Amino acid sequence: MNKIPIIDLSLIHNNNIESKQKIAKQIYQACHEIGFIYVKNYNLSAKLINQVFDYSKYLFDLPLDAKQNMAWSDEFSNQGYVGIERERLNPEFPGDLKEAFNIFRFDNLPTSLSISPAIPNFYKACTEIANTILTAFSLALELPEDFFTTNHNQQNHTLRLLHYPALQQHPKPGQIRAGEHSDYGSITLLFQDDIAGLEVQTATKQWIAVPKIADTILVNTGDLMQRWTNDVFCSTKHRVMIPRDEQVNFSRYSVAFFCHPNEDTEIACLESCKTDKHPIYSPITSGEYLLNRLQATY
Repeated sequence: MNKIPIIDLSLIHNNNIESKQKIAKQIYQACHEIGFIYVKNYNLSAKLINQVFDYSKYLFDLPLDAKQNMAWSDEFSNQGYVGIERERLNPEFPGDLKEAFNIFRFDNLPTSLSISPAIPNFYKACTEIANTILTAFSLALELPEDFFTTNHNQQNHTLRLLHYPALQQHPKPGQIRAGEHSDYGSITLLFQDDIAGLEVQTATKQWIAVPKIADTILVNTGDLMQRWTNDVFCSTKHRVMIPRDEQVNFSRYSVAFFCHPNEDTEIACLESCKTDKHPIYSPITSGEYLLNRLQATY
């Protein structure tokens, strides 16, 4: 599969068993072959999405010293501002040409941060959308419908605002906007603007462009979902390249909602995913795995 399918989320809530089975089959195939889907017909207004992007632009336009006063400090809180080149998603190359702001807990935000009301509303809406997708994953894997949602009910999720500044100077050798990587958690919801750059690696090792499609959210499976499903669902490598046309002169903005299981959830091979394969991965708790990955990233 070299094309990312568009899935109609509204059919998950349909009482029609055939509709649910059809969607489950589409999700299974996409998550098995490419690890990415677009979803449409979700309960989130364009107005709220625009408010979040406006707030993101306001935040990244603040003076550098103001942003540094809200700096990310450790992987345990995973909260705050991350400066340009601070992260190396691909450790073999220089730091990423992006800045970010992580929101993990609303009761532990930097004191100097003035948070927009749009942010908690958006977080809540993304949680509900993620739960719908996780329900569809359960159906696709022939699990009880609430299997994944129950294991995500502590809302251990991270909202991440991202800014890739217009290029002011030549990048270092091998440096791009976001290095090749896979996401750490269960699933990721991504909202992006019209500036190109996101690419996904297919099973044949080909890189394909993943543009914004109006009125959709891009969703991908992460490492923990791949471990849970014994590689039945794949956590696909992706990256953000520097545009080769006039778009290099413009900033790129995106918003990622990283959906993580409860910290004490043991991620072990699901019975329905064993088939003739022995478990590929040793069991590990969600919290332990995420800490390990964050420590390696920073």
